[in-house]
Amino acid sequence: MTTFALVPGAGGAAWYWHRVVPLLEQAGHEAVAVDLPGDDPHAGLPEYAALVVEAVAGRDDVVVVAQSMGGFTAPMVAARRPVSRVVLLNAMVPLPGETAGQWWDAVGSEEARLTAARADGYTEDVDLDTYFLHDVDPAVAATGEAHQRPEVDRAFETPCDIASWPDVPTRVVAGADDRFFPVALQRRVARERLGLDLETVPGGHLAALSHPAELTAYLLATL
Repeated sequence: MTTFALVPGAGGAAWYWHRVVPLLEQAGHEAVAVDLPGDDPHAGLPEYAALVVEAVAGRDDVVVVAQSMGGFTAPMVAARRPVSRVVLLNAMVPLPGETAGQWWDAVGSEEARLTAARADGYTEDVDLDTYFLHDVDPAVAATGEAHQRPEVDRAFETPCDIASWPDVPTRVVAGADDRFFPVALQRRVARERLGLDLETVPGGHLAALSHPAELTAYLLATL
């Protein structure tokens, strides 16, 4: 049995993974969605990584799956304890010592987002519906309102404390319709920073909410 450590993005709500967890469990695996204190001004990446490590203590076969900003936590977890692999989903891929606040300009995220918006004809102004919920069932999105919280500055200011990317198998996968981190951006960053090709699954930035079955099938196929 594999344990999937599911790391959410900004805000830290484990709820993001609630449609994937039962599907992984039905397939005979353990799924641990980790809640991170995104609104705690005293918690940064070291605290996030420690919470993930604690959540999977005692497990032998651990796959770390990190979404969006969770990409900064994933390599720190892999540097602290043995993991079988890392899967980055629509994730920010950090360099050693980089902060999440530095990442945006370093990879040209804003330029890539605007280029995609102009090419596909949706608004350049970032709003929740256009960039995050455009492919999520409104009924599903509504259940998440109680779980939303801001990501305070602390996590954006603490560096990714790794000397190099951990020597573990790593996969980089993007939602084919991600508008926040367009596929072209994710493909370039994966190649430049990890030397890896990008894979895709159906869905946008919140693919675990919009296409949980397809994402789960992808995760199981990585085993």
